Amino acid sequence: MAIRFTILGSSSSGNCALMATEHTRVLIDAGFSARRIKKMLEDAGESIENIDAVFVTHEHADHTAGLNGLSRHQDLRIFANRGTAHAIQPRLKVRPNWQIFETGTEFSFRDLTIESFSIPHDAHDPVGFIFSCGNDDLFEPRRSIAWLTDLGYATELVRDRVRLADVLVLESNHDLDMLKADTRRPWSVKQRITGRHGHLSNLAARELLGKCQNPAWKHVFLAHLSRDCNSLEAVERTFSDLRTSTTIPYSLATIAPDGPAMLTIELP
Repeated sequence: MAIRFTILGSSSSGNCALMATEHTRVLIDAGFSARRIKKMLEDAGESIENIDAVFVTHEHADHTAGLNGLSRHQDLRIFANRGTAHAIQPRLKVRPNWQIFETGTEFSFRDLTIESFSIPHDAHDPVGFIFSCGNDDLFEPRRSIAWLTDLGYATELVRDRVRLADVLVLESNHDLDMLKADTRRPWSVKQRITGRHGHLSNLAARELLGKCQNPAWKHVFLAHLSRDCNSLEAVERTFSDLRTSTTIPYSLATIAPDGPAMLTIELP
């Protein structure tokens, strides 16, 4: 049972991905306007009318900007934990079809199994997700995707949860030198970004990959890059040893913050 996974876009300005299986189509986060998400879906050969659900990691606008428009589709389910839903609802003009889950639990939707887990970030109750599909047998091997953006540091829980996924989407938000040199952000914002409930730097993301023992990843995507305080060149410098290594069992790619960001893979 194949999974088709498309990263529609990812940066500090907006995040959204599409996951398609035999029986469902879902979005992970909706951090662009509803109009733009609809256009992204059309470019990916899909339609908003075919989307069954949106899974929301936390309430920040770069993950939820499209919910106001998407919520008008009454059949569209919006999965979030209680804290995130309470933080989002006052910003919406209508009440969407909320599907509330408890952080740390595993639940099912159509042919997907979803595991949520806590991550350290300055939101009400932010989570990472692992989406799995398949029966884990000879005919339908179990495939899984870990979505891990927006975290200040990688806890042992986080490393344990993402280690066995086939695909890891991981935040690599900023280059420390570029952030220090940035003149647009006050010191207080820089402290928030580099704090334990902020964002992973390139070095911290590289450290996370190195500390996961015997990972099952086939593909790792570096995402949620800052447009101002990171660059493809800075990421390349930090991860150059992994890109040239012949011993790591996975491919490594970076999602450009200025696009074209759409990237699709299929897991058979």
